[in-house]
Amino acid sequence: MGLLNGLTKQILGKVMGGNTDGIAAAAMEMFNNNGGLSGILDKLKEGGLGEQAASWVGHGENLPISAEQISNLIGNGQIAEMAAKFGLTPEVLSSEIAEHLPGVIDKMTPNGEVGADSGGLLGSVLGMLK
Repeated sequence: MGLLNGLTKQILGKVMGGNTDGIAAAAMEMFNNNGGLSGILDKLKEGGLGEQAASWVGHGENLPISAEQISNLIGNGQIAEMAAKFGLTPEVLSSEIAEHLPGVIDKMTPNGEVGADSGGLLGSVLGMLK
């Protein structure tokens, strides 16, 4: 699975504006630990960020999310753990996720809907290649 994870990281890095270092790896882990695209979207809705999530999936302008909202949503402990694992500070990781998450989800849902096979990030990212 190392090759597929590497491919997913490269694709995710390109979606995130060429960022293929620890932030892309951390984002991949965040998606996989939270149930893929559907899980992240559910978590956003449960956290009161449904309007933002809907704007990223739907057509039109993507509403922003703050680093603080990301930390609250994912949890400071999980953010700190992922940041340490990938050699980042929690602040940098939260900020980068906040900056790139709207665009990543937007690109993962080009038809304005979440596909049935969006459980894992690997499937979602590979679906972007179709």
